[in-house]
Amino acid sequence: MARVPRLAAGRARALGAPTRGTTNPNRLRRVDRWMVGSAVVREVLSGPEPLVVDLGYGATPVTTVEMAARLRAVCAGVRVLGLEIDPERVEAAKPSADPPRLEFRRGGFELAGARPVLVRAFNVLRQYTEAESASSWATMLDRLAPGGLLVEGTCDEIGRRCAWVTLDATGPRTFTVACLPSGVERPSDVAERLPKALIHRNVPGERVHDFLSALDACWATAAPFAAFGPRARWVEAARLLAEDGWPVLDTRKRWRLGELTLDWSAVAPR
Repeated sequence: MARVPRLAAGRARALGAPTRGTTNPNRLRRVDRWMVGSAVVREVLSGPEPLVVDLGYGATPVTTVEMAARLRAVCAGVRVLGLEIDPERVEAAKPSADPPRLEFRRGGFELAGARPVLVRAFNVLRQYTEAESASSWATMLDRLAPGGLLVEGTCDEIGRRCAWVTLDATGPRTFTVACLPSGVERPSDVAERLPKALIHRNVPGERVHDFLSALDACWATAAPFAAFGPRARWVEAARLLAEDGWPVLDTRKRWRLGELTLDWSAVAPR
């Protein structure tokens, strides 16, 4: 039987457990850049003063501050709320607050009673089981504003290898991998940073394994493009993948950033 994530002690009844708290400036730049450029994210931010939650920002609030600044470039009225279960982290973040545009509060998967249009939850679910991760997805989705989105994923310590899932009330919609193309020997190096829903599924017979294997094969075929730089090779690998029939959803403009987004059905667990 799956262990239910505990309720942290205290009046807020914050749902979840504290993370290690590891964070670095610019660690989440790739997912932020994707959100700023995503048409579906811009749509949910199009209302008046939309609320965005950054769940589990860690020992320092730097990545929440950075996200707020980046989102303001496309939505000047956005309000950002950073949530942490550890009350000491909340107190440490308060000098960075700029209410009402940027605030920090104690909270977990219940989102501290907020009803945001967008939640970014990065490096939060790795400590849970796959079943607990699915339960946490459901808890967060239930607390979104109508039409809201959850972006949940994982990255390495300096943000060069990332993967995330974008979900709405119906469940997962898309899956994205993003990396520094010059920092990988092959695209499947990103596998170590797959979200909890997929990381244990990277085995023969599972769709995510098929995807990474196909992307590696396209990367090998695109080797001649390395003469024009690793970004050019990544773009060609993405083009070949789409040509092979994979449901690639983005364009060359995004591929050049080391991104690749697919329909969730391409990697959904069997």
